[in-house]
Amino acid sequence: MTAYETKMESCFVALLQLEYVSMPLLPEEPDIFPANLLETVSVEAPWWAIYTRSRQEKALMRQLRQAEIAHYGPIIERRYRSPAGRLRKSYSPLFANYVFLQGDEEARYQAVCSGCVSRCVPVTQTDLLITDLRQVHALIGTGESLAPESRIEPGDIVRIKNGQFAGYEGRVIRREHEIRLVVDVRFMNQGVSVELDDCQMEVIGKIPAS
Repeated sequence: MTAYETKMESCFVALLQLEYVSMPLLPEEPDIFPANLLETVSVEAPWWAIYTRSRQEKALMRQLRQAEIAHYGPIIERRYRSPAGRLRKSYSPLFANYVFLQGDEEARYQAVCSGCVSRCVPVTQTDLLITDLRQVHALIGTGESLAPESRIEPGDIVRIKNGQFAGYEGRVIRREHEIRLVVDVRFMNQGVSVELDDCQMEVIGKIPAS
């Protein structure tokens, strides 16, 4: 083996070692406080849509949690392979730059003072928001592979007839060979989708043509 080949082999071994001793990924953190927020909150309680600065969702939620301010910022698990082929997972916001805060003007002020917030918008239709967030929270809890949906597409409005998603309502979209149910968060014009079989669905309406 030449000196060059020996040096390259040493570099390769060093890279492999770096892969195994690299800093661990951040562990999963709570994305809701208190844990039963969506089960107990009143539709009369004020809510705010908090638009965070770039990649500041988790930092904001840590501060809100420490201050015991009610909030929800959906986090989902993402899996991928490292350059060395190892399966890794990370925890990322489902809706980038969004955290929903439940509280009064003082709670909003504390959030703004965190340094993580770009702007705050009051939620007017809190009943719709709570219903949507409950469905999103329940979907995440199933452990199924979820994907954020940022575009509203025409399709049937359906209700799931059976299985663990029985009773869920949403829109149907088709992506390549998949049929997916989209549960919308109407305030944001975004949503989350899960793959289903069409035999599980019953049509309950149509999206009106624009």
